[in-house]
Amino acid sequence: MKSGLFRTSDGKNYLGTFCLVSSLFLLWGFCNGMIDILNKHFQTTMSLNKMQSAFVQCANYMGYFIMALPAGWLARRYGYKIGILTGLAFIAAGALWFIPAIQINQYWAFLTGLFILAIGLATLETIANPYATVLGDPKMDATRINMAQSCNGVGWILGPVVGGSFVSASTTVNANANESLFIPYMGVAVVVGVLFAIFCFANVPDINTPDDYAADGKTAGEAVHIWRHPHFVMAVLAQFLYCAAQTGVFGFFINYIHSEIPALTAQMANLLPATWVETRNGALAITDSGASKILGYGGFVLFLLGRFVGSAILSVTRANRTLGAFAVINVFLMLLIVMRLGWVSVGALFLSFFFMSIMFPTIFALGIHGLGAQSKKAASFIVMAIVGGAILPLLMGHIADVYSMSLGFIVPLGCFAYIALYGFIWPKLSNSSGVVVAAGGH
Repeated sequence: MKSGLFRTSDGKNYLGTFCLVSSLFLLWGFCNGMIDILNKHFQTTMSLNKMQSAFVQCANYMGYFIMALPAGWLARRYGYKIGILTGLAFIAAGALWFIPAIQINQYWAFLTGLFILAIGLATLETIANPYATVLGDPKMDATRINMAQSCNGVGWILGPVVGGSFVSASTTVNANANESLFIPYMGVAVVVGVLFAIFCFANVPDINTPDDYAADGKTAGEAVHIWRHPHFVMAVLAQFLYCAAQTGVFGFFINYIHSEIPALTAQMANLLPATWVETRNGALAITDSGASKILGYGGFVLFLLGRFVGSAILSVTRANRTLGAFAVINVFLMLLIVMRLGWVSVGALFLSFFFMSIMFPTIFALGIHGLGAQSKKAASFIVMAIVGGAILPLLMGHIADVYSMSLGFIVPLGCFAYIALYGFIWPKLSNSSGVVVAAGGH
């Protein structure tokens, strides 16, 4: 029987399962979207510098680093369903922790909540990403995971827009500056409770694909160890660097809007809501709250658009070439930001969201391509590589504190350069001509 986007070779249709799993992508996109507006918020309410505020991302992505391998073990030992339920439970616990964190009102308390929540997000990502790739024809795995990640893009938009209404509500240092933080996280806890109930009764079958790299004369279970596959090994580093670049760009977006863009003209200010504009040092500027809305409505809308356009491109082109081309474009865009070219640099920052959009899911699909039953273990290490978002943004923040926010973007520039290299040499690494495409051939 002919397979399809959501139909496997045995004729089973997994469209319903795919839609249910895609809701998880929306959830963790929303949670991560809220994290990206906390940097500037804590800089203001707790008198932190940029490097100190980067520990928001550090706490988040350290949770990914610690939980990725245990999550992979859960998936292999107990299946996708138990792993998903475990992830949802941790997210609920982390969200509920914000109630006592508000009372404690110390930086470490908020970081603790983000860390617990990240353990749950890491569990979901470790399981849902590879699961999305197996819910249909293997030749369409990159397209399928990019479609699921489009739901993730919607979450990235909603996170700063919804969260920004509460997170940026207080802009001064005082005892009550963070008291509204628990509200969006309580909403997360409620949604997670509903999803937990749905997944308890949903059919979430375990699906394993053939191992294309099984050694001659051996079964897939006796295949070569995953670390002997160079396309996987380099994918781990590529994902590490991508998450570092993404976290840096997203996390310091508000700082860039706050300190680097040229003064607004009266005509520009009139185009924006009054609450988005303030007078700063005698010039018209965008408020932090306004910047969080621009991040959602501007940056993340472009990010989502890139996911949709990227999925369409991936349906007719080789995934590795598309990844390489998008990464090269972002190297150029980061260079424009570093050069401090006024509104040209601002435009480059927004465009970078579009060209980052397909990188995480495409690197993921390329990295686990052909690994069959080993994909769950491989996925654990690729998700563990998200710890790049905890480490390099600290360097980016340090450069911003010492020199300028614009120069800090030299860090993601180097990251995108490596990703471009990985994309273009992937066929040699995988001994493949580029089969990770949608219907239409190689």
